[in-house]
Amino acid sequence: MITCYVRYVIDPKKIKEFEVYAKMWIPLVEKFGGQHNGYYLPSEGANNIALCLFTFPSLAAYEEYRTTSVNDPECQAAFKYAEDVDCVISYERSFFRPVFE
Repeated sequence: MITCYVRYVIDPKKIKEFEVYAKMWIPLVEKFGGQHNGYYLPSEGANNIALCLFTFPSLAAYEEYRTTSVNDPECQAAFKYAEDVDCVISYERSFFRPVFE
C-alpha cells in the first residue's frame, strides 16, 4: 500500500475554484483503483496551502493510474479546468507507506 501526499500552493483568492477541481479528482482516483482520503483546504494558519491524500495498493498501481489518466477525457477536463481558472500555483508529491502493528 502506498499513500500519495500532495501539497498544493494555491491562489487564496481562488479557494472555491480549487474546491471544484478537488471534487473532480475524488471520483477519478477511485475510477482508476485508488482510494481517495480527501482534500484539505485552508482553515486556520496559511491561507494558500491545500493538501490531498490518496492511496493505491502499490506504487506500480499508482504508476498505472498516472499512465492511464493522462489519456482519460475526464482527467484531461480536470487538468484543463485547473489551468483555465489558474487556482494552483505549484504542488509537490511525496509517497508514504503505512506502519501497522
